Amino acid sequence: MFKKYFHIILVGLPLFCLAQNPPTNDSTKTNAVGQLYKNLIQAKNDSIRMRSLDRLGFYYERINSDSATKYYRQAIDLARQKGDVLAESRILASYSGLMEHQGKFPEAFEILFKSLAIAEENHSAYDIARGNRRISGIYFELQNYPKAIAYLLVALTIDEASHLPDKVAIDHYALADAYEKADQLDSARFHIDQALPKEKLLYSMMQSVYPIDGHIKQKKGDYAGAAASYSLGFQAAQPLNDLLAFSQICADFSNLFLLTNRKDSAIIYALKGFEFARQASYRKGVMVNGNLLASLYDSTQPALALHYYKIAAAAKDSLYGLNSTQAIQDLVAKEETRQKELQDAKLAFQNQLKLYGLLGGLGVLFIIAFILYRNNRQKQKANVVLQEQKATIETTLNELKSTQAQLIQSEKMASLGQLTAGIAHEIQNPLNFVNNFSEVNGELIEELKSQKEKLKNERDEQTEDEILNDIAANMEKIIHHGKRADAIVKGMLQHSRTSTGQKEPTDINALADEYLKLAYHGLRAKDKNFNVTMKTDFDDSIGKINIIPQDIGRVLLNLYNNAFYATHEKQKNTGGEYAPIVTVSTRKADGHVEIKVTDNGVGIPPDIVDKIFQPFFTTKPTGLGTGLGLSLAYDIVKAHGGEISAGSRGKEETAGNEGTTFIIQLPFR
Repeated sequence: MFKKYFHIILVGLPLFCLAQNPPTNDSTKTNAVGQLYKNLIQAKNDSIRMRSLDRLGFYYERINSDSATKYYRQAIDLARQKGDVLAESRILASYSGLMEHQGKFPEAFEILFKSLAIAEENHSAYDIARGNRRISGIYFELQNYPKAIAYLLVALTIDEASHLPDKVAIDHYALADAYEKADQLDSARFHIDQALPKEKLLYSMMQSVYPIDGHIKQKKGDYAGAAASYSLGFQAAQPLNDLLAFSQICADFSNLFLLTNRKDSAIIYALKGFEFARQASYRKGVMVNGNLLASLYDSTQPALALHYYKIAAAAKDSLYGLNSTQAIQDLVAKEETRQKELQDAKLAFQNQLKLYGLLGGLGVLFIIAFILYRNNRQKQKANVVLQEQKATIETTLNELKSTQAQLIQSEKMASLGQLTAGIAHEIQNPLNFVNNFSEVNGELIEELKSQKEKLKNERDEQTEDEILNDIAANMEKIIHHGKRADAIVKGMLQHSRTSTGQKEPTDINALADEYLKLAYHGLRAKDKNFNVTMKTDFDDSIGKINIIPQDIGRVLLNLYNNAFYATHEKQKNTGGEYAPIVTVSTRKADGHVEIKVTDNGVGIPPDIVDKIFQPFFTTKPTGLGTGLGLSLAYDIVKAHGGEISAGSRGKEETAGNEGTTFIIQLPFR
C-alpha cells in the first residue's frame, strides 16, 4: 500500500506541476501589479510613491532583475531627495534581497550595513530586526549556518518583543531552513511547525516554506511526504510566477528522483530548473541544477556533462570566488570595527588610567624603600621618626596591593565593558517606544479636547471613543516597554555580580576560532594597514571538554594579542617581503588536549623565556603592556590542572623567520 501511494505522489503530483508552464497572465497577479502602477501614477504624496516603487521592485525581483533594479533605485533616490532616512533604510534592505538572489554578496552586505546603521541611529526596532534577518540570509547563501542562525535569533527576539506576528512567522521559517541545512533536524522541525500554520501571514512565501518541510522529510526517509511538500511549494509559486522558487523546487525533485533510482525523471527536472534559473539570472539555481546535470550525464554523455559542469563552475566562482570572499571579509570587518570603536576607546582609556596608578604606586614604593634605608642607618638618632615611617609603609603597601588587585580584576572583567555598552543600546529601544507612544498620546489628548469644545450636536461620540481607546492602548504599550527596560537593568545588575566559575562542556575548537577573530579585529581597529595570514588546524575528534570558557578564552586572547603584536612589530621593522603568519592548532593526545599558538614574529630571546610568566615582566615598551597577561594566563591554566609553555623557534623550522610558539595542555575530562 505504501509503495503504491509513494508512486502516485512521486510521479503524479510533480508531473502535473511540471506539465504546465508558469502562468504569465494570472488575473490576480495582473490586478495586483496594475494596482501598484495605478498607485504610482495617482500618488498624492511621496510616501505613497516610494512604497509603490518599493513593492514593484519586490514584485519583479524574482521575474525580471532589470526591472526590479530600476524601481528600487528610483525609490532610493526619492527617499534621499526627501530626507526620509527610515524609508531609505527599508528600501535599501529590500534592494539587498535582489543583490543576494543575483549572487552579488559583497554588494548586498554593503547595502545592508548602510541600512542597519540608519536603523540603529534612529532606534527603529522594526528595521534593526529586518536588517539582522537580511544579513542572516546572506550568511545562509554563503553556507555559514551558525552565523545565519545567530542573526535570526536576534531578529526573532526583537520581533517577539515588538509583537509582530507576521515577522515572527518569517523568523521561524528562516530558522527552520538554516537548522535543516546544518542537519539539526529536531530544531528545524520545531521551527517549521511554528511557521506552517501561519499560511495567511506567509501567503507570499509559502513557495519557500513548503520545500523546507520537504527537505526535513526527505532527510528522515519520508520520500512520499517530501514529494507532496515540494508539489505544494510548486503550486504556491505558480500564481506569483516565482522563477527562483521553480528552479529550486525542480532541483529538489531531481534529487528526490536520484534517491529513488529514477534517473530519466531526475534529468527532466534538472533541465527545467536550469532553464528557470537562467531566465531569472539566478546564479545559485544555475550552479545547483548545472551540477546535477553534469552528474546525471557523466556516464552517458560526457561532452554534455562537461558543458554543464563548466557553466556550474563559472556560476560558483562568481558566487564564492576569492574576490567576492575577500570583499565580504573586508566589509564585515569594517562593520565590526564601527560597532566597537567607541567601546574600545573607552576600555583603552580606563586601562591607561589603571596603568598610571600602578606606576605611581611603584614610584611610592621606591621612595619608601629609600627612606627606610636612611632611617635604618640613623636608627639610634631617629627612632620616633622610624616608627612613623613604618606605619606609613604598611599603609602604602596595603594600597599597592589593592591597586594590583584592581588591575588584575580589570583584565579579568574586560568583557563586562562590552556587555554594558550592548545593554545600554538595548535599554534605548524600549525607552524610544515609551517616548514615541507618550508623544502620540499627547496628540490624541489634544484632538480629544478639540472634540469636547465643539457643540453637542457637532460632536462625534464615536470619534471620541476611538481616541480614548487609542490612548488606553498606547498606555498599555508604554507600561510594557517600561517593564522591558526595567528587566534589562535588572539583568545587567545580575550579570555584574561575581561569577561562580563553574566548568561546563565547551567546544574548544569553536572557542579558539572565535577569540582568534576577536583579537585580529581588535588590532585592525587600531591599525587598518596591518594584515596577517591566520591558519587553523583543528582536531575535530576532540569534541567538548570541561573548562571555564570565559577564563580559557581570556588566556587565548592574550596569546593571540602577543602573536599579532610580535608580527606587527616585525612588519614595521622589515621590508615588504615579510608575510606575517599566525597559526592555531589543536590535537588530542595522551589524555589531554593540546592548543598550540605559533607566529613568525620577532621571537623571544632565550635568556628571558623563563621569566615571561612572572608578574609584571614584559618585553613591550613602557605604556604598551602591564606584564600581567601571561601571568594571569599561567594561573588560569594551572587552576584547570593544565600546563603552559613557550619558546622561540629556530630559523630552520621557520624558513629563516624566527618566531614564538605557546603550547597549552588541558586535561581531556
